[in-house]
Amino acid sequence: MKVGIDGASGYAGAELLRLCAGHPELDVVLAGADTQAGQPVSALYPSLAGAYRSLAFSTLRAEDLDGLDVVFLALPHGESQRLAPALVGRVGLLVDLAADFRLRDPAAYPTWYGAEHEAPGLLGRFAYGLPELFGPALAGAGLIAAPGCYPTAAALALAPLVRAGVVESTGIVVDAASGTSGAGRSLSPAMHFATVDENFTAYGLLTHRHTPEIEQAVGAQVLFTPHLAPMTRGILATCYARPTRSCTTEDVLGLLADAYADAPFVVVSERSPSTKATFGSNAAHLTARVDDRTGWVLVLCALDNLGKGASGQAVQCVNVVNGWDETTGLSTVGVYP
Repeated sequence: MKVGIDGASGYAGAELLRLCAGHPELDVVLAGADTQAGQPVSALYPSLAGAYRSLAFSTLRAEDLDGLDVVFLALPHGESQRLAPALVGRVGLLVDLAADFRLRDPAAYPTWYGAEHEAPGLLGRFAYGLPELFGPALAGAGLIAAPGCYPTAAALALAPLVRAGVVESTGIVVDAASGTSGAGRSLSPAMHFATVDENFTAYGLLTHRHTPEIEQAVGAQVLFTPHLAPMTRGILATCYARPTRSCTTEDVLGLLADAYADAPFVVVSERSPSTKATFGSNAAHLTARVDDRTGWVLVLCALDNLGKGASGQAVQCVNVVNGWDETTGLSTVGVYP
């Protein structure tokens, strides 16, 4: 399949290039990046030189992508909703990695993203691309909104428990830490080495824009606090919920294991998950505990924010839509050490 990636110079775009290079069915023919137009892909990312010896970044318009089998949009928020309307019906499968088409309620965008949605009529046509939880909606989909990294971790941890009625659907707390690549490749004072190194900080207190997406995916009210950790890749989400009935750690672990019994990328075990264990993979590691002393259910999820939290998940969705094995071109094991 002929593939185009717009926003290919960013970290998610570079990860898409890497994953497509190892995918037997996906051939990248266009790599869009306005700021890098004319530059060889290998000049910006030498790690990709072996796979892309002649491919260069270019400025892409909708007509340039016309007729491609798969188009990934790895653009900053707000850009996809301007481009997507011109691509509907002109490409085989459109996968947006931004938040532009994740929320079902157009009224949520001014509240959480500060602007009216420019293509609200398309919101209901995008399938939410989290296969383990919303797989049936991907069947035959031509438009996919790939979830964010924080919402993926929180939803994988909490959604099975909420759906089973094991935990309350209000008052859930999600504390999650991300590596610096989650902020993208653009420079900012908050991402300088001297700022991030040996530092751990919370941000977006009460107002982080992933909050409504987490609530939509989990199906519950959530208090979400993100943190920036001094690492390149990875997310660790620690989630707290109140049980609705008496249950044990074994009960909750068993429920999660059953929910993901057929999910090749989700590992449920008693081990406390670590970001390093998922580094460079499309895996998500889960565990849970029930604390009788405080009356809380604790669920943790670790994943790679550029893998299962972004580009890997987008490729997984392409696999599902085309009826290929979900693991095609993707790794279930992390890179260690």
